[in-house]
Amino acid sequence: MHIILTAVRARAVVFLAGLLVPAAFAQTAAPVVEQALPDAPGYAQSSSSQAGQSPASPSQTAQPTGSLEGKQTKRILGIVPNFRSVSADEKLPPESVKEKFKESTEDSFDYSSFIFVGLLAGVDQAEGATPEFHQGAAGYGRYYWHTLADQADENYQVEFIFPSLLHQDSRYYTLGHGGVVKRTAYSFSRVFITRTDGGGEAFNASEIVGAGAASGISDLYYPSQERTWTKTGQRWLVNCSLDGATFIFKEFWPDINNKFFHQKD
Repeated sequence: MHIILTAVRARAVVFLAGLLVPAAFAQTAAPVVEQALPDAPGYAQSSSSQAGQSPASPSQTAQPTGSLEGKQTKRILGIVPNFRSVSADEKLPPESVKEKFKESTEDSFDYSSFIFVGLLAGVDQAEGATPEFHQGAAGYGRYYWHTLADQADENYQVEFIFPSLLHQDSRYYTLGHGGVVKRTAYSFSRVFITRTDGGGEAFNASEIVGAGAASGISDLYYPSQERTWTKTGQRWLVNCSLDGATFIFKEFWPDINNKFFHQKD
């Protein structure tokens, strides 16, 4: 368990470093237009009851403000992909199978993904996570392509294959209000709870089963010594933990952006 926690902590540090190091290059932008709250309970009824009008679309009800509160950007600091984050109280139609495939591909092969993989590979090599890969440039190359394959495999399983089969929505829906503890608990709980394409909530089998399937598939290309139930389970736990850490960062990214960077798409 100590080994697993160490790996999770190390990868979480690398993840945050990969997001925050480019901050020096971020540019200040003008305020953006904040949309109304079409996903709030009773929105349609309250909208239609005012002035006898029919429910308005989000674009029709948007009001200009000077705040970025709860607003996600397509990229964090203009670099890190954030395509699957939904702004607070924003209502979106369900994604098609084609859209799920496109987003999982973007997450897997965006230019910044290769940098992130390089950082993770370096951490794993420094820790000697897979001794069979050895050290040196050749060893780093082995760590790199295995990490790249792991990332792409998990992205396709968690964001495309299982969400398409189970009709689940793997996007992250920002809560955006409440205390830090409440929002942290909510964001990490998205590892276990997700939305369906119909707008309800369900057990996040896309994440749990998808991450497990990806860990099992990785046994096909890892050395035989790394194909034990323990090693496979460790990769499964690390994948789910990293996704949970990612959800937490996505939840608070609008707050960080609003306070320090004022970035808009």
